[in-house]
Amino acid sequence: MIAYLKGDFVHKSPASVHVEVNGVGYEVQISLNTYSKIQKLDKGILHTCLLIREDAHLLFGFFDLAEKEMFLHLLSVSGIGASTARVMLSYMKPEELSKAIIQADARTLEGIKGIGKKTAERMILELRDKLAKQPLESNISPMKNNTLHHDALNALMALGINRQAAGQALDKTMAAESNLSVEELIKKALRTL
Repeated sequence: MIAYLKGDFVHKSPASVHVEVNGVGYEVQISLNTYSKIQKLDKGILHTCLLIREDAHLLFGFFDLAEKEMFLHLLSVSGIGASTARVMLSYMKPEELSKAIIQADARTLEGIKGIGKKTAERMILELRDKLAKQPLESNISPMKNNTLHHDALNALMALGINRQAAGQALDKTMAAESNLSVEELIKKALRTL
C-alpha cells in the first residue's frame, strides 16, 4: 500500500494530478475538494489509497486524512465504488458528509449526482454508527491538532483503545499537566482510562 506521496505537482486538473517523486511520476485521481486545496501549490503531500482491479491499478489522493478516511468508509458500503466516492467528496467536504450520515439526512445525500434514495439509506445504515463512534480526523478540535496529541492518540488507538475514549483521556491529562513528552502523556492517559 502506498500511504502517501511527497513531491512536485507537475500537472494538475480538477480530476487528477501528476506527482513527481524522485524522478517517478504518479498519476493520482483526486476530488474537487483536494484540487481546491492544491491548486496554488507546486509541491506537497497527498495521502493515498491504491485500488487494484483486474483491469487497472488506480491511485487516489487526498489533501488531508479526514478525506481519505471518508473515502475508505464510503468504499465499504455495498454499491459504492471509487468513482462514486470521489464524486461524493467533490460535492461535499468529509465533515459535511459525516454530519449528513450521522444525522440520517438522506435528502442531502440524494442531492449528490449518482446517489439515489436506496444508496443514501444504505450509506446511513452501514456508516452511521461507525462515524458516530470514531469521528474523522478533521472533526477533532483545533487544540487537539498538535503533533503531541496526534501521536499519543495514534499510539493509544494502536493499543486497541477506541478513539473517543483515548481522546478524552488525553484531554484530561493535557489539561492537568503541561510539558509532557509523548511517552509520559500516553502513560498518564492510560492511568485515567
